[in-house]
Amino acid sequence: MFYDELKKYDWNETTKAIGSKTARDVEIALSKEHLNIDDFMALISPAASPYLEQMAQLSHRYTLERFGKTISMYIPLYVSNACTNACVYCGFNHANPLTRVTLSLEQVKAECEAIRKLGPFENLLIVSGEFPSLNGVDYLEKVLKVARPYFNNLTIEVMPMKERDYYRLTQSGLNGVVCFQETYHEENYRNYHPRGMKSIFEWRVNGFDRMGAAGVHKIGMGVLIGLEDWRTDVTMMARHLQYLRRNYWRTRYSINFPRMCPAEGGYTPKVVMSDRELAQLTFAFRIFDHDVDISYSTRESPSFRANMMKLGVTSMSAGSKTEPGGYVSTPDALEQFEVTDSRTPLQVAAEIKALGYEPVWKDWDKIFD
Repeated sequence: MFYDELKKYDWNETTKAIGSKTARDVEIALSKEHLNIDDFMALISPAASPYLEQMAQLSHRYTLERFGKTISMYIPLYVSNACTNACVYCGFNHANPLTRVTLSLEQVKAECEAIRKLGPFENLLIVSGEFPSLNGVDYLEKVLKVARPYFNNLTIEVMPMKERDYYRLTQSGLNGVVCFQETYHEENYRNYHPRGMKSIFEWRVNGFDRMGAAGVHKIGMGVLIGLEDWRTDVTMMARHLQYLRRNYWRTRYSINFPRMCPAEGGYTPKVVMSDRELAQLTFAFRIFDHDVDISYSTRESPSFRANMMKLGVTSMSAGSKTEPGGYVSTPDALEQFEVTDSRTPLQVAAEIKALGYEPVWKDWDKIFD
């Protein structure tokens, strides 16, 4: 399990190593076809800032080689904001006085039909809070079966599960799982997640092993930018990705770096990442792992997403509603986070085409099931 691997790496020593990287280290990393973790640390270090244009060109080259001129499109469907956790930065925090909604299967069907009218989406991300008695495995299995006739590719972003539960869901139409570790800083992780199952760091970080062992087709991972030093956090995630590729090599992988937005709890991010730093991180990850899917959500602005489209990003969400029932009506339920890019899916697709790229709505076909 990765938790045992993670204990080999000291957080402070990693931070120090990143800060010690020099221009020479960056130049060596940029001269290599295949990078190690030390090279990755050089590319995300402050020393790499003057090399951003060179990094962008290299990232662009690798992205074209592996993905061509395509952007994969997906849309989230929030089915429940009921949650037993108390994450201090999240609008779904159990302590927040908000309307809790868990969609009925009829409502899920109505949401699917509404999404299909927005654009030819085939990639659906099903999202829920963590409340096992309301939105646990039994409920999610039923949701998958309702959504399957409408979408060829189903991914979930929900509570971490047991291996047998992941496998069970793969037999009900599940293609992928997204899970954000939030931060790899174990000690501070507990401060951000004081109650609920999410407070158990080891259970969450080992969830990726359980996904891989269950044969999940695609695993998405990410850290939440704003909690801890982002350079150290993403280095730990890069180590995690390398570990998963070694042990579950049949699985595809995606990564995301969501920058924190305002939430109902009023949490103020400890760290603020600039657009330039997010671009640097995106380029570094593409140069480090040529095949990983790099995803940007509607947290990011339209102009920034357009600029990064040709330089490393390979998938985007569009038309997102981050509250349960949001596609059919304007519900009372609170959004999980604030959407920055509020354009319609067809508007986003039109911009992608205008930039010389092709929006890809489909990533999986029923013939493979």
